[in-house]
Amino acid sequence: MPQCDTLPTPVFEAPWHAQAFALAVHLNESGLFTWPEWVTQFSAALQEAGLARELNGGDDYFEIWLATIEAMMTAKGHVTATEVEHVKQGWERAYLATPHGQPVHLPEGV
Repeated sequence: MPQCDTLPTPVFEAPWHAQAFALAVHLNESGLFTWPEWVTQFSAALQEAGLARELNGGDDYFEIWLATIEAMMTAKGHVTATEVEHVKQGWERAYLATPHGQPVHLPEGV
């Protein structure tokens, strides 16, 4: 069997990019939005962000990805802006309290 001297290039730059991608797919498959709606909203968000600064296709791309998910879920009434902010703050507290290298767990009730 031939040996491969190089590792495959990862599809995603960071694990959270893959998780954000999977979240959009899951929400779509759950019927919370259609893929054409997603494409329209995400494209508009990318265009708007690209006008303000040059995008590198890494974290900045997936930050816009997540912001689009939040905006769509809020606009469709699936969550409120207050609920989104509450969860964001919970994650921030959790990762700041977690020792480096350990998994971050969102506290119950958040």
